[in-house]
Amino acid sequence: MPATPDPPATLAERSVRAVWHPCTQMKLHEDAPPLAIRSGDGAWLEAEDGSRHLDAISSWWVNLFGHGHPHIRAAIHAQVDRLEHVMLAGFTHEPVVRLSERLGALTGLGHAHYGSDGASAIEVALKMSAHYWRNRGQAGKHRFVALAGGYHGETLGALAVTDIPLFRDTYSALLQACSVLPSPDWRQAAAGEDALACARRQALVLEAHLAQHHASTAALIIEPLIQCAGGMAMYHPEYLRLARELCTLYGVHLICDEIAVGFGRTGSLFAHQQAGIRPDLLCLSKGLSGGFLPLAVTLATDDIYQAFYHHEVRRGFLHSHSYTGNPLACAAANAVLDLFETRDVIASNQALAARIDSTAEALRRHPRVRHWRRTGMVWAFEIDAGRVDGHTVAGMSTRLGQAARRRQLLLRPIGDTVYWMPPYCLDDEAIGVLVDGTLGALEEVCG
Repeated sequence: MPATPDPPATLAERSVRAVWHPCTQMKLHEDAPPLAIRSGDGAWLEAEDGSRHLDAISSWWVNLFGHGHPHIRAAIHAQVDRLEHVMLAGFTHEPVVRLSERLGALTGLGHAHYGSDGASAIEVALKMSAHYWRNRGQAGKHRFVALAGGYHGETLGALAVTDIPLFRDTYSALLQACSVLPSPDWRQAAAGEDALACARRQALVLEAHLAQHHASTAALIIEPLIQCAGGMAMYHPEYLRLARELCTLYGVHLICDEIAVGFGRTGSLFAHQQAGIRPDLLCLSKGLSGGFLPLAVTLATDDIYQAFYHHEVRRGFLHSHSYTGNPLACAAANAVLDLFETRDVIASNQALAARIDSTAEALRRHPRVRHWRRTGMVWAFEIDAGRVDGHTVAGMSTRLGQAARRRQLLLRPIGDTVYWMPPYCLDDEAIGVLVDGTLGALEEVCG
């Protein structure tokens, strides 16, 4: 009797065998295979088995207006018919010129250097800052200052200014030394302090450091208002204002990493605008292309640009990527800016956030929820510390993500921090799934 053939492998099984998934211990997929997605529409993703799941984390914070947005999709289709790619060294094209002009007008930073992802934007900013000081005859200014709990990427330069041990420790021998100063995270406020007082106190630490080390410091790098991968640490914009003053006073560049928090996430188009400042270097990615294609940009002041403008080639900034300024990705980014120009996205998000806040009141008051917080379109809370049913808090967070998935909801907790960073298109059904799914998952794992 012939043997019964094995059933064909599922897409998830094939993926585990062939794909080395990012930020993942692959052995864990023995018990929890990846969710195989076949399509997306708005805030929803459809799995291979036909189930629908609310993308509450915007597919790693990249999707602003929903999956398959027709305007962005149409812009890419139109660009495909004209030009898919041309190298940007010695050539140019309309989408990258138009995008650069528009970003310059929005930020006051008129020189755009492109990469493919957030980490490459950070690498550009760090190299640009150190190279600037060398070109200005101050080669000794090559060190960087970062904040505790900050995350800026996982390439070696970006990892050197990242302060998350899980990512950094294994590669510490490969990394340049970086000074790490306390974060203004309001959860770390002293007794009697509010967020403003906490920000001012931590700015004094920055002032003392720059007063002593400014001669060797090239730049301070900071995530404005929210340190995302560090557990959605939120802080008062006063810290940004004071950091700008101090960097100017001591001749240090201010690099704003808005890869995750730009394009409306914090309640303004760019987070640093809430402090009324302008950085020397601004790094953008993720939402820049609306979640459609990889694209990053580092925007620089004219002063930085002029330090490289010279007849000697070696004084130029020679950093490059094969797909720098890709026309398809730039077309997507221009379509994203179209949506911000033609719609009052910030006001719409304020109304949407208020609806979510109202619906989430029971979750906010839950006895297992602490440090409930929101900035713009980002919500976060911690699961109350301790052990429940023999599981650590970190274990509970993993279980909570799995429990949410069973409720049509995609969450990806960071340690004991649960967060929402949804696309800007949630309707009442999606809000219900977001809140009820999180609450139900919390009740399941914590009781």
